Amino acid sequence: MSLRGSPIEQTVTLPDGGEVLIRVGVPDNGYLPRKELDTVDVELFMDGRHVAVVNTVLTAEQESEARQLAREIAVGLESGALEPTAGAIEPLADQPR
Repeated sequence: MSLRGSPIEQTVTLPDGGEVLIRVGVPDNGYLPRKELDTVDVELFMDGRHVAVVNTVLTAEQESEARQLAREIAVGLESGALEPTAGAIEPLADQPR
């Protein structure tokens, strides 16, 4: 499997009680089939809507690294060290693993 067909998803609870779904995977693209894409995004959802999207330096084959990235973001969000914004998660998404 790869992140094309099996994105990493994790739901976390923020300090204020809100929930955020973290999704790390190859995004939907209306122009190209997923099998042709290697871009991996981190997406954050609250109440069913996007609140943040950033590209990562990961490739679609880096499943364990994507899992590690999702865990790092989850820990930061749960502790309050990270806000559920693109600016807050982008530095983590830009780090090679």
